[in-house]
Formats: sequence, C-alpha cells, structure tokens
Amino acid sequence: MIYLLIAAAILVLLASGWRAAMALPCPPALSKLVEIDNPLFRNNRAAAILAGLGLRRGMSAIDLGCGPGRLTLPLATAVGPAGKVLAVDLQPEMLAKVEARCESAGLANVAFRRARLGAGELPPGPFDRATLVTVLGELSDKAAALAEAFQVLRPGGLLALTEVVTDPHFQPREAAMRLADEAGFRLRSRTGGALSYTLYLERP
Repeated sequence: MIYLLIAAAILVLLASGWRAAMALPCPPALSKLVEIDNPLFRNNRAAAILAGLGLRRGMSAIDLGCGPGRLTLPLATAVGPAGKVLAVDLQPEMLAKVEARCESAGLANVAFRRARLGAGELPPGPFDRATLVTVLGELSDKAAALAEAFQVLRPGGLLALTEVVTDPHFQPREAAMRLADEAGFRLRSRTGGALSYTLYLERP
C-alpha cells in the first residue's frame, strides 16, 4: 500500500507542470487518491488537521473544496449530531461522492452545496470552523476566496489552511500567509514545515 501511495505521489509530481498552469481541481476520477491520508506528511492527515481546530460538539463547520470528503466525515463526527457541517465543492461528482459516503456512515448532520470559492456563492454563515485543504492553488482568485472564507466565519472562528508540496498547485507558506493577512485573518498557530504545513487562521 505504501508503495502504491508513493507511486501516486510521483505521478502527481510529474503531472504538476500542465496541471499547475491550468489550475484545475482534482478530477473526480482521482478521488480515491485524495480520500487516503498521505503517509509522507504527518500534518496533512485528517486527524492532525482537525486536532488544531479545537472542535467541540454542537459546533458548525464548513469544508471548503471538500472533494470526496476526507475532512468532511471526521468534521461531522467531531461536532456530533447537534452540530452541522456544510460540504462545499465546485464539482457535482465530488459532492455526490461525499454525500454517498456520509449516508453510508450514518451522518445526518452534513449539508452539501455546489459553489465556486471566491465568487460570492457561499451562504452567510456564521460558522465556527472552516477547512481549506490543498485547495488554495486551484482557485483562480485566491484573494477573493480567502476573503469569502473570512466572511463566513464568526469572530473568533478558525480556518485550517493546509498545503502539501506533492499537490501540483502547492502554495508556499509565505504566499498563503500574505493572502491571509490581506483577507484580515490573524495567525493563531501553525504546524509542519516549508513542504507541508497547516496554518490556523483566526477571524478577529
């Protein structure tokens, strides 16, 4: 299994040239690859990302660019039946996958919305927590997307922004921090290093 994941990572790197130029979201056909926690980068594992969010039962969370639901399902479990999670993605095929997975897991506290991040299509919120995991580089207007993420959070709410160098659209930490600052976020904490990191960004 480990060799299969390493081979997949190499293929992703080889494809990075044309995909980075086109800034395309992950195709639904490759969703199985992103459903699995990458063993090469500890801080990119779902449990590690959620650990820094201080999730509690009854909270509301929004998974921005949810893909097949690698973060959506553990978010829904963490906030419990009294909490709620909104899974957002541009691709209806991805939303269908995460909806099927939630139904199979018996998670009834998840809603689904097709939206383009940064286009003003998100609901007003407010949400307690948000995740944006290996999605930032796929967005045509990154500044608008982070500004929108800021708006849907309540004051004191947290956004977990994760980037990993094996993603063809990897965003360097300094670039992500600059965009976060411009959107009004304040850095609460961070994990990882230059090649794989999570920024925990607070709306003041």
